[in-house]
Amino acid sequence: MSTGGKTVDSGSEPEPTELDSIDVFWLPGEGCDGCSVSTLGATDPPIEDLLRGQVPHLPRIDLHHHELAVESGTAYVDGMREAVAGESGPYIVVVEGSVPNERLIDGDGYWVSMGKDENGDPIKMVDWLDRLAPGAAAVVAIGTCAAWGGVPAAQGNVTDAMGTMDYLGRDYRSELDLPVINVPGCAPVGDNFIETVAHLLLHVAGFGPAPELDELGRPKWLFGETVHRNCNRGAYYEEGDFAEEYGSEKCLVSKGCWGPTVKCNMPSRRNLEGVGGCMNMGGKCIGCTMPGFPDKFTPFFKKPPGSKVSTVSSSILGGIMSRLRRKSMKNLDTSTRWEEPGLTERMYQWQLKRGSNYDPERGLERRPGAGTGDD
Repeated sequence: MSTGGKTVDSGSEPEPTELDSIDVFWLPGEGCDGCSVSTLGATDPPIEDLLRGQVPHLPRIDLHHHELAVESGTAYVDGMREAVAGESGPYIVVVEGSVPNERLIDGDGYWVSMGKDENGDPIKMVDWLDRLAPGAAAVVAIGTCAAWGGVPAAQGNVTDAMGTMDYLGRDYRSELDLPVINVPGCAPVGDNFIETVAHLLLHVAGFGPAPELDELGRPKWLFGETVHRNCNRGAYYEEGDFAEEYGSEKCLVSKGCWGPTVKCNMPSRRNLEGVGGCMNMGGKCIGCTMPGFPDKFTPFFKKPPGSKVSTVSSSILGGIMSRLRRKSMKNLDTSTRWEEPGLTERMYQWQLKRGSNYDPERGLERRPGAGTGDD
């Protein structure tokens, strides 16, 4: 695995253990809860299977979520206090929403809090992150806000919002020697997140290697390809056939799609249970999984830099290729029995007549796969 341009050891694989359950502490930052909704929609496997421990070799997860928890008040944060004190087993921290800079506040007040201390004062979300991160088996940032800062960190950023990796530092390593694991998206594909957590659980339980991550902590098998490479409109780009209006099935690069430069598996995995996804539903890619989102991609209806050169050059070369393909298609779309034989075929038939196996009563037998035209 590499991070910050350097290759690092992602930790030796732990020995298999009889781990019945593992705590997952969900820390809410500055966000819209869309990542939670996306997680609830996952189906491969559904989060319910993880909560009930129904996935083979995976320990059951005890989810401490601010909106889904049965407990409230002091009882809700008791589990986190025990984890900080080292009185619980291995645990995973999930951050949803960007991390605010609480140091900007001079005096009383806070941006985001969760629970209260012994004196009845609110405990800031960043304080929980500071306490839990050092002992966590892994820290996972779900969604673009938690990964890179996202919308709260856009221009105007009054809370100095940032991503989890920016807050903890690029050199941060968990108990299993893992950096912050980023599963970006606004909102992310729920199955991407659940699959990453499942991979982590296998690793924590000692049944699998650590997830393979890129230099920014993204799972390589999920974010190793661009949108364009898996887009169902990609063939139109190759042939220089671009959409002239929204609603067209053709390539949307001419309309400002960022797919050729954005890392995301939305076109192939789709949004929910194999259905939906931006390009699959007629929309274009606006780069929501990338660190520069949204500022580097706005205004969303403006064409990306270089798109004119890209579309013109593709139109020229693609126009030639599409004509050649249409000619080949016309040729292949005809049975050999429907065509007049070309020069090569006539020579072959003449040689058949000279052979001893030629039967004038049957006529000439065409060669299997014989070509057409004067080839």
